[in-house]
Amino acid sequence: MSIPLRNDRYIKACLRQEVDRTPVWMMRQAGRYLPEYRQLRAEAGSFMDLCTNPELACEVTLQPLRRFPLDAAILFSDILTIPDAMGMGLYFTPGEGPAFKNPVRDMAAIKSLPIPDPNQELKYVTDAVSTIRKALKGDVPLIGFSGSPWTLATYMVEGASTKNFSLVKGLMYQDPMAMHALLDKLADSIIVYLNAQVAAGAQSLMIFDTWGGVLTPSDYQEFSLRYMQKIVDGLTREYDGQKIPVTLFTKGAGDWLDLMAATGCDCLGVDWTTNLADAKNKVQGKVALQGNMDPSILYGTEHRIREEVSKILASYGQGSGHVFNLGHGIHQTVNPENAGAFIKAVHELSPEYHN
Repeated sequence: MSIPLRNDRYIKACLRQEVDRTPVWMMRQAGRYLPEYRQLRAEAGSFMDLCTNPELACEVTLQPLRRFPLDAAILFSDILTIPDAMGMGLYFTPGEGPAFKNPVRDMAAIKSLPIPDPNQELKYVTDAVSTIRKALKGDVPLIGFSGSPWTLATYMVEGASTKNFSLVKGLMYQDPMAMHALLDKLADSIIVYLNAQVAAGAQSLMIFDTWGGVLTPSDYQEFSLRYMQKIVDGLTREYDGQKIPVTLFTKGAGDWLDLMAATGCDCLGVDWTTNLADAKNKVQGKVALQGNMDPSILYGTEHRIREEVSKILASYGQGSGHVFNLGHGIHQTVNPENAGAFIKAVHELSPEYHN
């Protein structure tokens, strides 16, 4: 049996169980805003050198936990590990972000993509998960994650970051069968990948659908939500006698939260463009909610940060089922002291909502 969790607020909140205060963690909490991360990355040589070394990935994962009293750790990795393991030739250009040497843009290329074996091509990820889980010693739960099929597909078809999504939407509209074949293969790959993370020690799972919000409502259901539904249906939801909460996060999906809640996931991430009271009303108690402070608030004064935390706690209101987080990842130029002020405010202001 595994070591019992000393702090299980995050798991309980995801499952809408009672907690003494609102748990808090930050998307991208392990990363570039921390000077210790920047130093380690410089020593490692590159971002992928950090990701593919389980000991270094463990160290990066633990760095924010040494600074802040967070309620969860999240695996340090990248959403593009699966396409990279499919042989697409992932590389990073300074200032430009990720790119692929071998983008896929037709049915023949899509059919030739393998489904990566998490115990072979992606073993560095599962090794990192098991290394981090041991290092945490039951202090807080470990979140495993993947990008969503649609989000991974955008990078795979575009070949790099994009602002207008012309290539991926072009494929979607010109050859929907090819796009569905790609999304289906990605969903199968993600199911295997996330279940391997659970077997290696992940205690919760999150699917990041960064680009689902660029779709029309009907296209979102057909090309994004449909495949997240398939993943939710295929995931290990209980392991070693413990429930494994699953969180879905689509940036820009405030109007579709009810549809997302119907997938059977446990929790939904909400970005800062949606009021939590409205989100709570939309999901009708079916799921917990995570979010949703604008990351840019962390450029403000400590007073302004505390004021915003207070507003968001009040908008969710009394009761369980809220995981406090930013509405997206923390910006790399944020002062870590401001992140600390944010976390402190959640600790101090949230107990009154949990009587």
